Amino acid sequence: MPKVLAAAVGVAVAHATLALGVRTLPDCTSEPLASNGICDTTASPGERAAALVAAMNQTEKLNNLMSKAHGAPRIGFPAYNWWSEALHGVAYAPGVDFADEPPFDAATSFPMPVLMGSTFDDDLIERIATVISIESRAWANGGYAGVDYWTPNVNTFKDPRWGRGSETPGEDALHVSRYARAMVRGMEGDGPERRVVATCKHYAGNDFEDWNGTTRHDFNAIISAQDLAEYYLRPFQECTRDSKAGSIMCAYNAVNGVPSCANEYLMETILRDHWNWTESNNYITSDCEAVLDVSLNHKYAETNAEGTAMCFNAGMDSSCEYEGSSDIPGAWEQGLLKEETVDRALLRLFEGLVRTGFFDGEKSEFASIGWDDVNTPEAQALAHQAAAEGTVLLKNDGLLPLDLSRGKSVALIGFWADDEEKLQGGYSGTAPFLHTPAYAAEKLGLTVHTATGPVLEDDSAEDTWTEAAIDAAEKADYVIYFGGLDTSASGETKDRYEITWPEAQMTLLEHLTDLGKKITVVQMGDQLDDTALLANENVGAILWASWPGQDGGPAVFELISGKTSPAGRLSITQYPANYTDAIPMTEMNLRPTEETPGRTYRWYSTPILPFGYGLSYTSFKARFGRFPKKLHINDLVKNCDATYKDTCPMPPLPVDVHNSGNRTSDFVALAFIKSEVGPKPYPLKTLAAYDRLRDVRPGKKAKAKLDWTLDNIARRDESGNLVLYPGKYTILLDEPTQDEISFTLTGKEVVLDEWPAIPE
Repeated sequence: MPKVLAAAVGVAVAHATLALGVRTLPDCTSEPLASNGICDTTASPGERAAALVAAMNQTEKLNNLMSKAHGAPRIGFPAYNWWSEALHGVAYAPGVDFADEPPFDAATSFPMPVLMGSTFDDDLIERIATVISIESRAWANGGYAGVDYWTPNVNTFKDPRWGRGSETPGEDALHVSRYARAMVRGMEGDGPERRVVATCKHYAGNDFEDWNGTTRHDFNAIISAQDLAEYYLRPFQECTRDSKAGSIMCAYNAVNGVPSCANEYLMETILRDHWNWTESNNYITSDCEAVLDVSLNHKYAETNAEGTAMCFNAGMDSSCEYEGSSDIPGAWEQGLLKEETVDRALLRLFEGLVRTGFFDGEKSEFASIGWDDVNTPEAQALAHQAAAEGTVLLKNDGLLPLDLSRGKSVALIGFWADDEEKLQGGYSGTAPFLHTPAYAAEKLGLTVHTATGPVLEDDSAEDTWTEAAIDAAEKADYVIYFGGLDTSASGETKDRYEITWPEAQMTLLEHLTDLGKKITVVQMGDQLDDTALLANENVGAILWASWPGQDGGPAVFELISGKTSPAGRLSITQYPANYTDAIPMTEMNLRPTEETPGRTYRWYSTPILPFGYGLSYTSFKARFGRFPKKLHINDLVKNCDATYKDTCPMPPLPVDVHNSGNRTSDFVALAFIKSEVGPKPYPLKTLAAYDRLRDVRPGKKAKAKLDWTLDNIARRDESGNLVLYPGKYTILLDEPTQDEISFTLTGKEVVLDEWPAIPE
């Protein structure tokens, strides 16, 4: 993403602001800003924001309704760019700059979220988010960014072709919701002042880019109330109702005929009325250029001015734009945009800034965060840990771990074996270092033979790699192939049409396996159909490492060498190659029909490798402890005083895990619920609770109590209502299932959440 310098400011502002980095910060110690109530730290945040709005003239107000806000130089309020990014570390954006040399030239780069999600460790995610937010605040304090970061991406990854799926933690609504909770808590902190503002995106139903001529800019997602409440909006409920994130981003696409950023049902009826996301500092930004889409692509408004007014009137507060694409002046001049709507939006935006201490200078709780807090040893260790703990072992016939004692020789073959630029996925910044597999092998004292390989080429391409690859493999004790996909295969604006291994890579692998040596395959990027590799006897092991971040090479070698045992689990289903022919990307229905096979592990029954799958170097026996055989619905509900009954707790699920192997390892405990209650069809199973047990030693047992709530066993009916049904429920432990127990809910069904009807 291009770096954009802040707009030039006048002499008056230069004297009234603190010049740091390439941007300016408000200075409440100097006039003219000091006299404004925005600087009065004894006033409430709402009162402070109101004082700034009241001091603005109408032109200044309109000039602050877009991401590249002009500020108000006349009263000492500097220009501000709301668009900062920090998906898996501080990232390039129009509102973020990186210096050419220290300080502020590099930020910690964690793995892509889909790999972080495969750790199934919410505490780890919150720690990562805390580090990201500290570094993000350092960037803001240094004048290299703002305090609003448009992360996390909490759209569910339901189709393997989606180009941005790796930006999310996976396909399961509960798992994505808990990731959202951990990210928001880590980013914003838990005190009265936010470290930064987290923005959950993209609201709603945004999960493809460009497929067969339909794009996210003109797509109308037809979603039933049942699927909307149960799946597509569940993570946003966590962001807003439960975790009180400061900001939401509305999406490009329409939902049920209405563009998301002009959708009053989504923004007012659901977000603010039903979920009570009504704090005066909660603001909604559009996705970038989405306001123009309302008229230009959705044809929902006749003019850009009309579409712009529709968005603000429906509840949006700021238009994200590259340079200028909405028609805010036109909407105002034509009387379509009222002053009370403008003021409402500005009050939300500015109070959001107040609540970060943005105007408080050294009085801010987070004013002392600076360059010394970036890429600390603790942050480096956490990036390494996340990469190692998220990597998933998909196959192992006993080949791994390898004996990589000093002096052994390894052939590292493939496009990312020794290419630093491949380690990071989308929405990245400059990393302080990028350690490749070749770097890690050399640090271990191994004799290293490297050879690159193809990425997306087919067999018609000129073969410039096989000869060198064969030569390297013949010299080595062990052969490790680093293949899969890089960011050229998919990303923002680009979906995949196929989920097969690239042809030239498969041909190279065939040549390597013909040598008779067992090969380890380490797969980068999104999921591919691994059928051929799983069946190939000379492919002894497969590890999936997604985009592992700055310390990806050492993290992978830590697993290959057996220093630690892999314990990651797939946060996404691995589908067969023909899945792409069975269902269009534009199909939003989740349940199977006569024409379509269904989506996600809950409804699709024949995966190559299922959601939750992952091998270890040791053996675990997991069993449930004692759990009540019968529970009464009335007791579960009446004994809970929670505002939202779906958050009422179930009795914790006791899990006993015995490491019967010979290696210390983590164990991810996954509990799924299965029942035949409520509306048909019934899900195959649904994730209900999970936790990661750490460092279970050989011969030892570990115990866990998995927390879950009524939400995790209730079902949404056809109207979207969340209903707790009486009947028999079965709980399944692990993937594949190691143990199961059943219990019965007695009493009358109870509606835990009455879903607002979708307007016709």
